[in-house]
Amino acid sequence: MSLKIGNVVLPNPLILAPMAGVTDLPFRLLCREQGAGLVCMEMISAKAIAFHNRNTEKLMQIAPGEQPVSLQLFGSDPEIISGIAREIEDRPFDILDLNMGCPVPKIVGNGEGSALMRDPKLVERIVTQTVRAVKKPVTIKIRKGFDDNHVNAVEIAKIAEASGAAAVAVHGRTREQYYSGKADWEIIRKVKEAVRIPVIGNGDVDSPARAKALLSETGCDGIMIGRAARGNPWIFRQIRTYLETGEEEAKPPIEEVRQMMLRHGRMQVDYKGDYTGIREMRKHISWYTAGYPHSARLRAQINSVESLGELEELILTRTGR
Repeated sequence: MSLKIGNVVLPNPLILAPMAGVTDLPFRLLCREQGAGLVCMEMISAKAIAFHNRNTEKLMQIAPGEQPVSLQLFGSDPEIISGIAREIEDRPFDILDLNMGCPVPKIVGNGEGSALMRDPKLVERIVTQTVRAVKKPVTIKIRKGFDDNHVNAVEIAKIAEASGAAAVAVHGRTREQYYSGKADWEIIRKVKEAVRIPVIGNGDVDSPARAKALLSETGCDGIMIGRAARGNPWIFRQIRTYLETGEEEAKPPIEEVRQMMLRHGRMQVDYKGDYTGIREMRKHISWYTAGYPHSARLRAQINSVESLGELEELILTRTGR
């Protein structure tokens, strides 16, 4: 069940995808505890690090116990990215990932994220220079292509491999799709057949059965889970159990969910302070409680919560003490 990326051995091939505004330090710790083999940090701007942005410094914090962890940079200037990679290499992350898949208009408009897939030569320069700059494994995260007329994940993966990348994660949607429609697992299979480095499949894995199907249909080496982990760090434990034993774990009982929400809220406030921590917990609470009986009223009231005490009281009152 282990997966080796460069000189880093993951205990299992289940990976928490980098998600802006979601995969901060508290959430990564919870997913790691629930069995994620690798957790990925929120994407970080190489330029922001270069300009010593205070918020960026907070994003780069890593806690003891969350390793192995991947730090993801985004940008489009090979000199800046490789220079920053060299500058931060002594930080306690294990793998350096380069974002070439983000679909957000602001990122794409700057020629970053998935826009890089339109410029294979620039991809080659970025990967080559970054690999030369650091000793830690360098990976890339890409999409199927920019749009249906430019499906080039196989080409980009080959370039990354030839340039020294240690692994490639492939999201089976184009940039134009964002997160709509169905992920194309066939492109993940094609990438796997085209390169020798580990290929991590991403897209539409929201259950243990789907995880197993992705492995079977594509032959990929690892599974990256993003949106399905929001409010559900248990998904890593559930998938791991299913792959190892064939047994499907039941949905966590409401008491376990309650305790997870309370703990997550306390961790968030400790990490980001009362004001920011509580506001960021609002979306997490909505994700945690989706699908549970009598949770609609809690979600309706969550946006009025202003303090940790109020959050705890609401959780205990609305989910039953």
